[in-house]
Amino acid sequence: MLARPRRAITVLAALLLAITLAPALGEPARADNPIVQTIYTADPAPLVYNGRVYLYTGHDEDNSTYFTMKEWRVWSSADMVNWTDHGSPLNLASFSWASSNAWAGQTVYRNGKFYWYVPMTVRATGQMGIGVAVSNNPTGPFTDAIGRPLVSNGQIDPTVFVDDDGQAYLYWGNPDLWYVKLNTDMTSYAGSPAKIPLTTAGFGTRTGDANRPTLFEEGPWVYRRNGLYYLVYAAKCCSEFIAYSTAPGPLGPWTYRGTVMATQGSSFTNHPGIIDFAGNSYFFYHNGALSGGGGYTRSVAVERFSYNADGSIPTMSMTSAGAPQVGTLDPFVRQEAETIAWESGVETEVSSEGGMNVANIENGDYVKVKGVAFGSGATAFTARVASATSGGRIEVRTGSPTGALAGTCTVPGTGGWQSWTSVTCPVSGLTGTQDLYLRFTGGSGFLLNVNWWQFTGGATSSNLLTNPGAEDGTTGWLVNGSGTLTAATGVVRSGTRSLAITGRTGAWNGPGQDVTSRMTNGKTYTTSVWVRTPSGTPAAKATLALTVNGTTSYLQLTPTATASASGWTQVSGTATVSWSGTLSKAVFYVETAAGTDNLYLDDANLQ
Repeated sequence: MLARPRRAITVLAALLLAITLAPALGEPARADNPIVQTIYTADPAPLVYNGRVYLYTGHDEDNSTYFTMKEWRVWSSADMVNWTDHGSPLNLASFSWASSNAWAGQTVYRNGKFYWYVPMTVRATGQMGIGVAVSNNPTGPFTDAIGRPLVSNGQIDPTVFVDDDGQAYLYWGNPDLWYVKLNTDMTSYAGSPAKIPLTTAGFGTRTGDANRPTLFEEGPWVYRRNGLYYLVYAAKCCSEFIAYSTAPGPLGPWTYRGTVMATQGSSFTNHPGIIDFAGNSYFFYHNGALSGGGGYTRSVAVERFSYNADGSIPTMSMTSAGAPQVGTLDPFVRQEAETIAWESGVETEVSSEGGMNVANIENGDYVKVKGVAFGSGATAFTARVASATSGGRIEVRTGSPTGALAGTCTVPGTGGWQSWTSVTCPVSGLTGTQDLYLRFTGGSGFLLNVNWWQFTGGATSSNLLTNPGAEDGTTGWLVNGSGTLTAATGVVRSGTRSLAITGRTGAWNGPGQDVTSRMTNGKTYTTSVWVRTPSGTPAAKATLALTVNGTTSYLQLTPTATASASGWTQVSGTATVSWSGTLSKAVFYVETAAGTDNLYLDDANLQ
């Protein structure tokens, strides 16, 4: 159990300046920004990988009066509102040459590995240097890749951009803007560090500081979109705002384009991160919106936005609502308790069973999980719990912390904060898509820990792999609403309103990007996919069959490309997909030229 002082976190009545008002204390369900409330976080660096957004942040220590930061943290989300805490896979102790100041960094994926570039004080020189850590997993653990600083000139805030031609660039700086061209190993570079000229045409005009004629301050974030290069950064100090410049190439010449986010939010610094995910664009930043927040106790937030027709970035304001949810959360599969949209009172810690668990739970605390798809209904709730005291109760509620009570699970004392057991209780009234609240009640002091939870009832799961042969995970099919995808392991998910077939693009059995084809009842689709039969011979056609209570509807696909030497054929077709009632079975299979139906979808589950 955590020994640090308890810090209850609630949203402020209002953020400073132009920020949207936070909800009243009686309406906590409306707040989703900042996206992490268990600790103070800063300097967001988002990364899209395999259908999730991984968010790498700094950690402002409680009650800080300076940038007191000792570790970096990782969070992830598939829906932009429910964020899973993956703890701290990297800290100052990971670098033998570093002494202090675990400040703003960024992680990129390349060569099957994740590279995290972070600035720290170099013990031998006392000046800031930039290290690089590496991992095979986006959530770590990360280790020092080279045992020394990659670059060290006293400046900070590294960002890395890999261009379409494969050339990677490391940018960093305050007060200057430096860069090097990274080699393909991502841990060394060609040539020497060089400065990007900071001109007023490129970075705007600052007044009142003869030593800083342009607006560029720190925190660069570089990316390319539609052939145009964007450089987004913290501008002017202090307080900072977020500005951006564009260029025809990764090194310029840059043209100042204006304000992304004006000064606001009760923190005198800000730090940008921009990604595209699930067809939308998102802007990450930080502010001081949480209780006790400020310039040294910051919190990461996010807004969804759309580029203007000319490619320019609109000016945005901070909100307490945050980004809308992408899809829904499935309660019938195990969910980590530290997957949270909003919380009151709880914190997280490392679990003895792996990952993290929710801890420091007291009477009246709660966790909100947004947009939970209960479908036709849940009948029971199970939670993995531990308690070194006499335990407590988990109230399953919807709509708000005091909303409709669906059920109550009693948690006994288990003999230790990491002595885990599972408790189950019946629930009722959970249908459709609702916001779930787990409210904790009991006596005084710490009551219990929660590691994970899961509902049962509603939709059932069944293995759909019915063709002969070993279910070895080496083959699979993937459908996308339009376009062409190669094969990889897929998962079928269904509900009363839509069917989603999820899998990975990329090489056969190789790394790739998770994608989802979501099919809505009664909608017409044009679908294209590469297929081959289990024997490797060309497929005459492919059929997407949706069977509901004995009634089957089909999306028929026919060849549109000549079969390759390896047996692949591109097939496509247009059809209206429809069903009635609750979708109980969804099968994508291949019809061979001989007319034999072969299901070629490996490890598929209907949930």
